[in-house]
Amino acid sequence: MKSLFNKYTLTVALTAVVGSVMAQDLNSAYFTDGYSYRHDMNPAYDNEYNYIAIPVLGNLGMQLRGSLGVGDIFFSNPDYGKKPGAKKTASFLHPSISADEALSGLDKGGNNMLLNVDIPIFSMGFGGFKGYNTIELRERSFVGASIPYDFFEFAKEMKNKDYTFDDLGMRAWSYMELGFGHSRRIYDNLRVGAKVKLLFGIGYADVSMSNVHASLEGDHWVLDGKARAEVNMKGAKFKEKVEEYKSTPGKYYKRVDGLDVDGTGLNGFGLGLDLGAVYEFKDCSLSGLNGLKASLALTDLGFINYGNKIVAESSGKTFEFDGFNNVAVKEESGATIEDKTDEVSDKLADFANLETKPEESGGSSSHGLGATLRFGLEYPIPSYNKLKFGFLYTHRYSDLYAWSEGRLSANYAPAKWLDGGINLGFSSFSTEMGWIINVHPKGLNFFVGMDYMIGKTGKSMIPLDSNVGFNVGINITFNGKKDKRKLETL
Repeated sequence: MKSLFNKYTLTVALTAVVGSVMAQDLNSAYFTDGYSYRHDMNPAYDNEYNYIAIPVLGNLGMQLRGSLGVGDIFFSNPDYGKKPGAKKTASFLHPSISADEALSGLDKGGNNMLLNVDIPIFSMGFGGFKGYNTIELRERSFVGASIPYDFFEFAKEMKNKDYTFDDLGMRAWSYMELGFGHSRRIYDNLRVGAKVKLLFGIGYADVSMSNVHASLEGDHWVLDGKARAEVNMKGAKFKEKVEEYKSTPGKYYKRVDGLDVDGTGLNGFGLGLDLGAVYEFKDCSLSGLNGLKASLALTDLGFINYGNKIVAESSGKTFEFDGFNNVAVKEESGATIEDKTDEVSDKLADFANLETKPEESGGSSSHGLGATLRFGLEYPIPSYNKLKFGFLYTHRYSDLYAWSEGRLSANYAPAKWLDGGINLGFSSFSTEMGWIINVHPKGLNFFVGMDYMIGKTGKSMIPLDSNVGFNVGINITFNGKKDKRKLETL
């Protein structure tokens, strides 16, 4: 979290795609009956078997989504092979890249990049208590960056005109989750489930800027607006730099210049709740509806109360800013990506112009998890029950970082031990294709799937698009459908 704060929003966008191995909900598997982790998307779902995950390997993957990708930030360097020391790639700030080209891939509204990290530690599901039960322990993290188009335009052009923008921010949090789930059939055609989760906070950070106005006065830029940073992390404190007021020579103030973290560990506690239901239409007067399943789930309801709060804010007064020119100069000198991001980091710290607020620091603060709504419709072909079609709508509630997605899927089960499917998704960020293959013979469950097909990649195989998803897992299974039928009977 220290590096995330120091690099601030733009650097998050540049580096988030290299994320680590993680587990993440695989929406492509929502209608796959033999997939072990459907209960994470809807706690009403059970499994046809009991399972225990191989630690960490039970559900590995990577999920990144957004409208801002590496391909929107880095370009082929026009000076490569022409100027000594020029690198193959250059950022959008490079002076040889025109503003039209640099800004061509950006959304005219907000540009988001969202990274969810979900590391599985332990997971198991088993029949009992007249239903199906799950126990999970995992570490979860979220990183989100929201950068308006006008900010990129200002950073690239810096023409003699006024710039105004809003909704510039970055948010990150991390916590441990211990969940206990239970589902059961309460009527012949209705199954319900819930999962209670104990949450152990590790850290939280939120940095935002609003109502920013930049104008050129003489040979320097004058900025005004409101910026705020709140960090909750054990042993965290802001690094400060002494600055002289431009308008009052001889008078000084302390400006935030980064974050120091001295110590690690748990830093809060919270509670979470998942709720879900699955209803199957049977014996309907409209025979065409028989077999249709409708499902609804609301997950990650809850909050975490984090300790050790520290706060910094801008003064609200106008201040001078010398722009991003030094970054462009380093681009021409053949600087490395690390040099570029360090320079951008320094400039963003100048841009935010934060001052510590001791009177607001100390104590604790509570923050919501950001709930996710899922609504699904699933319909098997009456004359061929191995094939079924589905529609899944997903919405994440998280103010600046909210998103929606709809997926149309075709799911096929050619054998009792094999099923899978393909789907087409339409989200707030892109149109994507996903798929899942799920193998579950006696004693084993192995799956592999993607919510987003990897498109064009750059150097080191880093995807240029920010919508990338991949999951693979292996789990030990035991008992079977005979046991399941007994467990579902009240």
